[in-house]
Amino acid sequence: MKIRIKGNSVRYRLSQTDVALLTTKGYHEEQTVFGPSALTYALVRKEDGDRLTATYEQHKITVAIPAAWLEHWAGNDVVGFDSHMPLAEGDSLFLLVEKDFKCIDDTTEDQSDNYDNPNQIC
Repeated sequence: MKIRIKGNSVRYRLSQTDVALLTTKGYHEEQTVFGPSALTYALVRKEDGDRLTATYEQHKITVAIPAAWLEHWAGNDVVGFDSHMPLAEGDSLFLLVEKDFKCIDDTTEDQSDNYDNPNQIC
């Protein structure tokens, strides 16, 4: 699982294994350790709702995804889900959770567990 944060946006990219864990167990997390402390980022299934929501507590970012969205996600062509979560004073946090595709260009990153890129021919 990868996370990208820029301004008021948080993007999660999931491998096939990540999607399988999330859809079957309803929870998946990873950690980046910074010496004595760590940043944890997680995804959790929520039984109700109609959009992504996020919390940040005790060095942990958790994005909640409606259960109905996850029901057949591992085996369908839906790339991902996004929502704007309202914040105070008219601001919002953009949330995006998507399947991670293999890169078309050369990369040294292990992509063996990523989804086949639908744009394999440029």
